[in-house]
Amino acid sequence: MKTDKPTTKIIAGKYKGKILELPSLDITRSSKARLKESLFNVLQFDIIDKIFIESFAGSGSIGLEAISRDAKRSYFIELDKYSYQILLKNCKAVDMEKCQTVQGNTFVQTPLILEFLRNSKDEIVLYVDPPFDYRDGMEDIYEKSFAMIRNIEVDNIYIIIIEHVSSLEMPEVLGKFSLNKTKQFGKSSLSYYSYTKN
Repeated sequence: MKTDKPTTKIIAGKYKGKILELPSLDITRSSKARLKESLFNVLQFDIIDKIFIESFAGSGSIGLEAISRDAKRSYFIELDKYSYQILLKNCKAVDMEKCQTVQGNTFVQTPLILEFLRNSKDEIVLYVDPPFDYRDGMEDIYEKSFAMIRNIEVDNIYIIIIEHVSSLEMPEVLGKFSLNKTKQFGKSSLSYYSYTKN
């Protein structure tokens, strides 16, 4: 019987080729390589020295890719205990000193981390990737995510990226942030939000 664990690789940067473990795919889905590649093609050198926050982190593959490409630090928030153990293992395999992991509720922890970083001179990239599967209690996950972003009061956010199911109509405006563009990758899409220009 084949028991190979699902894995993904870091695409580029100083940890290029490093293999990351993934939780079983019925708990979380790995962000597809094409989507991840496109995300970092958009961010390119803008990721350097930024703080990266990955909400609903799963294996942490997005935030660890950011570290590989010289983000200053990544914060990871994951609720599921099993996924969190794998996240920790992956962070240790890459660069634990640049990783801050939190096991807890994204809607509680993300605002706390943003508040903690409020007076920092560092700019923040916030990546929000709610689970796709509408398991019990997940029906309003996107509405909760939008509400969390609407309530952001800090001024040092560089960009907010939401990974979402492609069929979802994304709001043009979320609080202080406006939709710049959406890129589709099959069933998944990435939407980019930045401060609304006055």
